[in-house]
Amino acid sequence: MNTVSIKQSKAENLYSGRELREMFCLATQLLEKNASAINALNVFPVPDGDTGTNMLLTMRSTMSEAAHPSDNSVSAVAEAMAHGALMGARGNSGVILSQIMGGIADGLRGQETFGTDELALALNYASEAAYRGISKPREGTMLTVINDVAIAAKNNAGKHNKDLIALMGILVDEAKRSVQRTPELLDVLKEAGVVDSGGQGIYVILKGILHYLRGETYQIDDTSQEFIEPRQPAYIAARAQTKTTEAYGFCTEVIIKGNDLDQKQIKQKIESYGNSVLVVGDSQTIKVHVHTCHPGEVIEFGISQGSVHDIKIQNMDDQHEEFVHMRRTPVPLGKVGVIAVAAGSGLEEVFNSLGVATTIPGGQTMNPSCSDILQAIDSVPFSNVIVLPNNKNIIPVAKQAANLAKKKVKVLPTRSIPQGISALIVFNGEMELDLNMNEMARAIESVRSIEITRSVRDANVGKVKARKGDYIGLLNGNIVIASHNRCQAVLKAFGSADAEHAEIASIFYSQEIENKELEKINQALKQKYHDLEIELVAGGQPHYDYIVSIE
Repeated sequence: MNTVSIKQSKAENLYSGRELREMFCLATQLLEKNASAINALNVFPVPDGDTGTNMLLTMRSTMSEAAHPSDNSVSAVAEAMAHGALMGARGNSGVILSQIMGGIADGLRGQETFGTDELALALNYASEAAYRGISKPREGTMLTVINDVAIAAKNNAGKHNKDLIALMGILVDEAKRSVQRTPELLDVLKEAGVVDSGGQGIYVILKGILHYLRGETYQIDDTSQEFIEPRQPAYIAARAQTKTTEAYGFCTEVIIKGNDLDQKQIKQKIESYGNSVLVVGDSQTIKVHVHTCHPGEVIEFGISQGSVHDIKIQNMDDQHEEFVHMRRTPVPLGKVGVIAVAAGSGLEEVFNSLGVATTIPGGQTMNPSCSDILQAIDSVPFSNVIVLPNNKNIIPVAKQAANLAKKKVKVLPTRSIPQGISALIVFNGEMELDLNMNEMARAIESVRSIEITRSVRDANVGKVKARKGDYIGLLNGNIVIASHNRCQAVLKAFGSADAEHAEIASIFYSQEIENKELEKINQALKQKYHDLEIELVAGGQPHYDYIVSIE
């Protein structure tokens, strides 16, 4: 590949804040091309591996803020990027990435331009910040990769006439080697046969920066996905100067009626239009739900399949603005308010009925950002707030939001929907914040959480061998069974959960589950567990056919 180095800001190999912004803008473009591949590196073969998505959304927020400073010094641009990453951080990987960006800003503070020495210092700060931000850091993750890169930068900054392009080439090579080593450091990666997804994301970002420095023209590589479509530096610079915000799009629902409708084919097509896809029905009538920026395409596709009915299109950007400004008037509802994260209309109704002040849409594959949680905290009429993340990947973001909030905020680290519900059952809005936290923390210790979903690839996890398409059951986040039959997966998961010694089981089912299957599972459970009270609830959650709370 022919390369032409970009024009540098000074003869002594120094770069400006504008060029720093352009480097990361191109890196974000490359990350976008690789997000799906990074998601696929998820250790568990569940359909919600979202490391790539979370890193991408965090970087989009980073670049949105990077366009704001009128001062083009490296210090000002890096500080703006750090703030954008902090507010836009999503999931574990997004939080760590925001710590890295914050460390880079600290290392470049007060600098007008930067070169190899400044970059080496910034990466050292970035590594330290990333480790400092995690309570129990593990090697074999993106922490290891950024640390290996920082060491390589320190050892090579003074070489090659302090040429930043040469140094970045060394850092990219080291990042690749570090990612390849991650399975040797983390048994769960070795067992799953994958490298660390967050580390791969760091490698892609660094590779994007190197592409920018070399002034390369890129094409998509179907095998490595390390290159992006042709983008000239001038175009990237123009993108960086324009403030962009993530659009929520339109919640689009439509019923399609026709003859011999192919539900599988329709679902595949709808998935190409957006996310949060639900396609249910039969060969005569199919209901479609999708979040998309182009609702007209969905309607036109529906017309091509048959007749369309009950069209509903809601602007989620408007809904988001209403959410931000809602409940501004304080009302005497108690001493403490609770905010819960949940996905699915049925689950939201359950949480609302248990007394939450507001719910934040989110969960698997749709982790809310730090900014989303902060807005929710600010919106409720309470000075003392408890946040229920209800997902292990949302806990770090919730804690980050709590630290930034002006109110007194505590995060109860609920890792599942059942834990969140169990905590709310003992919640008392008239009790003090700390007393509530103690009672709720005790409540979640006794609940067992079952999740049933489909395996997205072949995988061996512990003693469980799952094939792509199998139904897999997770107990408290760990895969315990795999089966070709969904009903059998549910029953086996109950067995693994020691259900014979439980008193009540609440089964939250998705929109795709039919009454016939529910009745079959209900009868089978009653026959096996005579003393177990079973409650069936329409949760409407995406990706997981069943979520079960056993106590």
